[in-house]
Amino acid sequence: MDRAALDAAIALGVPHGGWCPAGRLAEDGTLPARYLLTETRSRDYSVRTERNVRDSDATLILTWGPPSGGTAYTIECAIRMNRPYLVVDMEGESADPARAANWMRDRDIGALNVAGPRESSRPGVVHSTAMRFLVALLEALLHQ
Repeated sequence: MDRAALDAAIALGVPHGGWCPAGRLAEDGTLPARYLLTETRSRDYSVRTERNVRDSDATLILTWGPPSGGTAYTIECAIRMNRPYLVVDMEGESADPARAANWMRDRDIGALNVAGPRESSRPGVVHSTAMRFLVALLEALLHQ
């Protein structure tokens, strides 16, 4: 999911950044250098998750049904750190980029953390659907 956010930002020329596990660890190998991320000292994904929640203005969480695994952990981090977050179920009525854009504008969010399930949870669906949503969201914010 976070890769879709990075790809959307790169496609639209929006600055991006954040944290990744040591060794640029990803479920499919190593994260390419085009993603301008800082490595943590740990290969533990939870360290990356905590830092991305902490260092952003808010977190947008895209789900397909109830959050689980690392996605649920991201919500726990946001609650524990008292950080704003919005959950958008991509299978529900809340999957409206304009709604997310308004949420961001209302809170004056600059640095947005994006989280959600891994591509392997729904191969061929997560990245492509998230990418469309995030491009529409960023375009709405850029052309306000």
